[in-house]
Amino acid sequence: MASTGLQLLGLVLAVLGWVGGALVCAAPLWRVSAFVGGELVIAQVLWEGLWMNCLSQTTGQIQCKTYDSTLALPTSTQAARSVTVLALLLCLLALMLGVAGAKCTHCMGDSNQASKARLARIAGLLFLVAGLAFLIPICWTAHAIIRDFYDPTVAAPFKRELGPALYLGWGASGLLLVGGSLLHLGSSPPGARALPVFGGAAKDNPLTGAAGEAKQQDKSFV
Repeated sequence: MASTGLQLLGLVLAVLGWVGGALVCAAPLWRVSAFVGGELVIAQVLWEGLWMNCLSQTTGQIQCKTYDSTLALPTSTQAARSVTVLALLLCLLALMLGVAGAKCTHCMGDSNQASKARLARIAGLLFLVAGLAFLIPICWTAHAIIRDFYDPTVAAPFKRELGPALYLGWGASGLLLVGGSLLHLGSSPPGARALPVFGGAAKDNPLTGAAGEAKQQDKSFV
């Protein structure tokens, strides 16, 4: 039978991962300026994200500017945009299916529990796919930052460090994966028998019934 507790826990974790993923997608904190020289006083810090970059100064002023052209961006940034937006849309679809298929809701009525469990399992799989899709641009961006940081041919002003958005993205992906798994596991088909009932099968088997009658007749002649 479907477990209401696992379904609710999976939905809550998946929604938290979805909200975290939306924050990561909008935050301009994917790349942060790396100071590898001998500067003791840092006057400006550059933040870079998928949609804009910001310049933070020691006076507390922050100036942000959206990218002028999407086609002028690197291919990795364009791909990260597309994959993160697709993952968020998958989460939205999975959330609607999960709420409709949850055992504690009455969106589809209470008579067809098998269809509700099937919708909940599909929602769990969509959350898993969204978590994996969201994890791809996060790991790829982190790999590119680390590669350029240790590359001696890259000048020091162009080196970057891992931004806080990447760490939040890893956490959001983990929540989506765990939430989708719990939602799928907690939505087993209702009425399914894990083990066969041998007693009922023996009663319905004509050979077993005939053997029992023969034994009774032998006992009556003794």
